[in-house]
Amino acid sequence: MATYVMSDIHGEYEKYLLMLEKIQFKSDDTLFILGDVVDRGARPVDVLKDMMKRPNVYPLMGNHDLLAIDILHKLNVEITEENYSDHLSTETMTELIDWLKDGGSPTLAQFRELSVADRRDVLDYMEEFSLCEAVDVNDKTYVMVHAGLGNFRKGKKLREYTLQELLMDRHDPEKDYFEDDDIYVITGHTPTVLICGKPEIYQSHHNIFIDCGACMGGRLACLCLDTMEEFYI
Repeated sequence: MATYVMSDIHGEYEKYLLMLEKIQFKSDDTLFILGDVVDRGARPVDVLKDMMKRPNVYPLMGNHDLLAIDILHKLNVEITEENYSDHLSTETMTELIDWLKDGGSPTLAQFRELSVADRRDVLDYMEEFSLCEAVDVNDKTYVMVHAGLGNFRKGKKLREYTLQELLMDRHDPEKDYFEDDDIYVITGHTPTVLICGKPEIYQSHHNIFIDCGACMGGRLACLCLDTMEEFYI
């Protein structure tokens, strides 16, 4: 049994499958995916559908996932004269345009190909994505979140964090967030090339950044918490 962490797949379905093959992912292993499963890459819904089949895959919410859920819910209704103004408001259309500009087109295209029942199942699945997870491996605790712990302060409870702080505010690689040397924070969201200049997992001050820009000409990364071995596609 092994515990793995991956992040920011962004629709790179082939890289995702190759990674599962590379790590020889088994039914008694555990995989945490730290958000941004959708958008940008060509097959985001295919990634979601595969994840849905695997009870040992635990997804966390990313900012792209949250935005996709919001817009797809608004679009996944029958438009009538009665609800036209509510569902196709200027605000909704502006939100849709911004989403498409930021990589939402592949997600929308694949979602439209689904049956009504499958659309509902995919949205229900995405709504269950957690905001934060923690796991103990080899006497160390790994706190996992998509972007970081924005406006962190000692003793701050998870329920006190806003979505902005968890899904958008970038984690500081040069800050120790916990006094305990056995606690590490693992995040995605910020491509490591922006931190260290290379598409590889970056560690500093008990922080581990694993978004290696899979959809931006970089690599999909996966970290095994049991051995700290790094894998790349």
